Amino acid sequence: MTFAWYGHLKFRSLPLLIVIFASWGIAFFEYCFQVPANRIGYDCYNAVQLKTIQEVITLTVFTFFSIWYLKEQFRWNYLVGFVFIVLAVFFIFKFK
Repeated sequence: MTFAWYGHLKFRSLPLLIVIFASWGIAFFEYCFQVPANRIGYDCYNAVQLKTIQEVITLTVFTFFSIWYLKEQFRWNYLVGFVFIVLAVFFIFKFK
């Protein structure tokens, strides 16, 4: 999903309509995996926990994507924010 939503930022000269269709074409395949994964995961986790897992994975992937693909700089305040996210994960999973 990261590439579908943000990969086009390196190709800003492409028409928006093309980018939209390309992004949805890429995202379609991720949805084909995500929907069944949520159904299976719901046997073990509640919806908030599933969303938390998804967000942590997304932010982790996005961090590497933004550094290596988009060539953006990682800043200290991002690290502080991620520490707070880790704390959120702790509270969401610790106290069921």
